[in-house]
Amino acid sequence: MGLLVDGAWQDDNAGKEFGSRTTDGHFVRKATAFHNYVTADGGPGPTGKGGFPAERGRYHLYVSLACPWAHRTLIFRKLKKLEDVISVSVTVPLFGKQGWEFGTEPGATLDTINGKSTIADIYVLGDPRYTGRASVPVLWDKEQRVVVNNESSEIIRMLNSAFDAFTDVRTDYYPANLRSEIDGINDIIYATVNNGVYRSGFSTTQGAYEEAAWALFGTLDKLEGRLSQQRFLVGPQTEADWRLFTTLIRFDAVYYSHFKCNLRRIMDYPNLDNYLRDLYQVPGIAETVNLDHIKRHYYGSHRHVNPTGIVPIGPLLDFNAPHDRGRFGP
Repeated sequence: MGLLVDGAWQDDNAGKEFGSRTTDGHFVRKATAFHNYVTADGGPGPTGKGGFPAERGRYHLYVSLACPWAHRTLIFRKLKKLEDVISVSVTVPLFGKQGWEFGTEPGATLDTINGKSTIADIYVLGDPRYTGRASVPVLWDKEQRVVVNNESSEIIRMLNSAFDAFTDVRTDYYPANLRSEIDGINDIIYATVNNGVYRSGFSTTQGAYEEAAWALFGTLDKLEGRLSQQRFLVGPQTEADWRLFTTLIRFDAVYYSHFKCNLRRIMDYPNLDNYLRDLYQVPGIAETVNLDHIKRHYYGSHRHVNPTGIVPIGPLLDFNAPHDRGRFGP
């Protein structure tokens, strides 16, 4: 594991490519670096510069099936039926000597767009002097041959609306009238759940770990209560649900044991558990979930957390079991 410094790969055996640690052991995630937007007409988005118009076949996603952040983008590509509009390459689950690598094992692909071996190569191709994490997802512009964006929360909003001319799906997962409420719950879930599991697992002191873990379960308790009253987090199904989903789907298989988030499992929360199955059973979503890649990545790649690299055989999870969320209506 490691990161790029002026375009050159630097080894790091302590997991620092994910973020830094404070002197009292708290994990601090590193910020993403690329924040340009694809827009319908090529005009500037909320951040970055313009010049990236939505076009069929112009953009390519680089992802890992193991990564929850990259998983978000695959879900929105599926929900908006953009498979024929935006191509994709998938890494193998285990980190190699230079991080995420492409390959031919089941579920993975080669880089058929640029012919590179690693995600790090993609970053350097776009910026030969790049310094930072070689993370996924990456939204690549085949025409300008640059990284457009590597922030999942921004990429899913592009997929939600910028490519509407190329799909017949009109569902808006970030409707204007709900944006304030969606943003508010996203902020809480990101800090305490999405990133909270990492803050728990990557802490290096007891105090830092307990602070993150108690905050995590405090939010899960509140979400359990919220979902006892309504089917989704905010009104109809929105991006907030899918941002939470990619953490919940990994929780019992990985975060519960690997990151010591073991106060309770998701299956111990009746409403969260049924909610998770409700989302999993949305047509096409199961195709984006690969528990083999997920488990092999976390247990096998994070040797600073799991030195042996042994991948547990369980747990047995059935996301296709019936759920009760229909009691709230569509």
